[in-house]
Amino acid sequence: MPVSRAEMELLRWYVAMGADEAIGSTPADRFAPPRRAPDRPIAAPAIRFTPPPAAAEAPSSAIAAAARTLEELEAAVRAFEGCALKRTATNTVFADGVPGAPLMIVGEAPGGDEDRVGRPFIGRSGQLLDRMLATIGFDRKSNAYITNMLYWRPPGNRKPTGDEIAACLPFVRRHIALARPKLLLLSGATATAALLDRPDGITKIRGRWFNLETPGGGPPVPALATYHPSFLLRAPARKSEAWRDLLALRARFQEAQ
Repeated sequence: MPVSRAEMELLRWYVAMGADEAIGSTPADRFAPPRRAPDRPIAAPAIRFTPPPAAAEAPSSAIAAAARTLEELEAAVRAFEGCALKRTATNTVFADGVPGAPLMIVGEAPGGDEDRVGRPFIGRSGQLLDRMLATIGFDRKSNAYITNMLYWRPPGNRKPTGDEIAACLPFVRRHIALARPKLLLLSGATATAALLDRPDGITKIRGRWFNLETPGGGPPVPALATYHPSFLLRAPARKSEAWRDLLALRARFQEAQ
């Protein structure tokens, strides 16, 4: 096949730019539409929290049980030295929002922005959480209270270890008991696995209600599991499921009024 003048000029340009050999054995059609693999929803992480021996929880269990108010609990968490994450974190991230609000949200752990400022859910995932809550009439300035399973940032935002969760778990349980929310939203696989202690992954368990027992003998708190906002940022196709969870949360709140 004869080569046109324009094609020769293009070949000379390729050589001048350093592309002086063919890589593939067959020519590629650069004008063909790209092949696209069929969309598949990203699977949510499946986390099974296996508590270590009871002795591993003993130091924080006694300290958490001694707190009689949220202020005392926050002071105890800030003074606690039994979690190695505290030595690498910039700040202790305890909570944000309105203490005693009817809705309490429990996430996973602080990220970089949260560690720097000392407040939970203020980065991209926190901004998405705020927008999600606003669609059903909640916000952290008036009727929502937000915390995490861990009070210190894991280095590099890695997943928390079982020992780290076990060190903080008694504080979180006591946190819920002292905050006395009417409803609890478990945001993500880590909070769901640790507080409900169930083998199901978040994809199977989200959208379901559970009664969470709290220390101190108070009434159980209705708890709903849903996806963490950071997962929804990576898998926007799952937002429709999270929206159904939010509608269920709003309906349950309205029933309790």
